[in-house]
Amino acid sequence: MKRIEANLIATDLKLAVVSTRWNHFLVDRLVEGAVTAFVQHGGREEDLTHVVVPGSFEVPLVAQRLAQSGAYDGVVCLGAVIRGATDHYDFVAGGAANGIMNAMLQTGVPLAFGVLTTDTIEQAIERAGTKAGNKGVEAVLAVVETANLLRRLPV
Repeated sequence: MKRIEANLIATDLKLAVVSTRWNHFLVDRLVEGAVTAFVQHGGREEDLTHVVVPGSFEVPLVAQRLAQSGAYDGVVCLGAVIRGATDHYDFVAGGAANGIMNAMLQTGVPLAFGVLTTDTIEQAIERAGTKAGNKGVEAVLAVVETANLLRRLPV
């Protein structure tokens, strides 16, 4: 059996990072983690483009446009949606997840879902670089590995 795997080397990759202004006090930590991980894996900070959108619901459209541009090997989508007392959370979190997945499938460009979807602010803080790691790091590594994997697959 032939096994195809990729590596986490970002040396020759160009990525876009789409992050939200909403909950920026959390999302900024995710962006910092993504940048640090990209550089630690051989990428150059100048090969990253950071685009800020109002909220998580707007992420898929901008991510899709960036993916369609042909300028990027992948797009990292970062945001934070925290459950409240209304159904708003379900619509925004679900819409962002579905939109990002659809954009990835339509463009063939790897997009990472690094949007925190938590019940509490405390859970979000944990996932933005404290107890539960940094989901921005995980998102950029997923895009790096997937972009490298796509390069190894037959067309």
